[in-house]
Amino acid sequence: MTIIKLESVLRCPSCGYRESLTMPTEACLFFHECSSCRTLLRPNAGDCCVFCSYGTVACPPIQEGSTDCCGTRPPNAAAP
Repeated sequence: MTIIKLESVLRCPSCGYRESLTMPTEACLFFHECSSCRTLLRPNAGDCCVFCSYGTVACPPIQEGSTDCCGTRPPNAAAP
């Protein structure tokens, strides 16, 4: 059984601000507004959510071995 980590630190690519967040387990987080500079973070191409792109820990579905967060990819993400 895999132990899922729910805490991740997002690092804003614009200003470098780091913010500790608890990842949701029932939904994906495709967007997050930086608390410091207000930049809207979006997943990088090929990533399923902001935690996989900017976090210290990947989202729960990816930690469990899924290839797609919540079973779908956001519209701007490339297929594997």
